[in-house]
Amino acid sequence: MFKKALVVLLVVALTVSLAVVAFAKGDAAKGKTVFAANCAMCHGDAGKGDGAAGAALTPKPRNFADKALMSKKTDDDLFKVVTKGSPNTGMAPYEKMLSEADRWNAIAFIRTLAK
Repeated sequence: MFKKALVVLLVVALTVSLAVVAFAKGDAAKGKTVFAANCAMCHGDAGKGDGAAGAALTPKPRNFADKALMSKKTDDDLFKVVTKGSPNTGMAPYEKMLSEADRWNAIAFIRTLAK
């Protein structure tokens, strides 16, 4: 009886944990709005690094539609760059401009671009 109760408790705990992690990683639909307002000017509407403001930058903004490149980047890698910026590039830190949730939402949307 104790073993069954323990198994049920572990299954419930794991289910709740996975739900929290999935939520924490962002909402692509909300991220589309965040991206349009904060990222598209440099990265372009389709995330190809061809936005109007990005044309003047060296190096050019990252191409989020490049499947090979994006497959090498973890969500945590992207979150760090969005949060802290990227030295020697035009990528500014968004830690104080976007909430943590909005940064994760933007990353969730960015992940939809490399298909």
